[in-house]
Amino acid sequence: MARNVLYPLCQLGSPQLRIFRTNFFIQLVRPGTAQPEDTVQFRIPMEMTRVDLKNYLERIYSVPVAAVRTRVQHGSNRKRDSRNVRVKKPDYKVAYVQLAHGQTFTFPDLFPEKRLSPEGASVEESVQKELQEGQQQRESRDPRRGGVPEWFAL
Repeated sequence: MARNVLYPLCQLGSPQLRIFRTNFFIQLVRPGTAQPEDTVQFRIPMEMTRVDLKNYLERIYSVPVAAVRTRVQHGSNRKRDSRNVRVKKPDYKVAYVQLAHGQTFTFPDLFPEKRLSPEGASVEESVQKELQEGQQQRESRDPRRGGVPEWFAL
């Protein structure tokens, strides 16, 4: 009698590797308006409740959560396609998570100010100049070859 097995059979002595993966994906969002330092904004799926989000953050990421507020953001339907039919963006849920007392959150600085080299130019600009000079040197033709392309060589 054959049966459909989703997981490999458990045998004595073999390690049991079980990984907990949620069905939800949450997205950290930079708020458009100023928020208190202890409030973090997420974009979550419509099926996720505030209790699910609180458990998700506390159990998986060990983040102490004091309160969760949610709202539904309706997608706009102002755009029209080539057949002049309205196209609606999907709805999504926005969650505002208030961290426990004394906890604060600040967004990491993904684009820090450019560092300056001793000459006064930024390090990125000096590296870019060196790369461009090397590229120009490689592309310049050798006057000793008399117009013969470089790929044609012995």
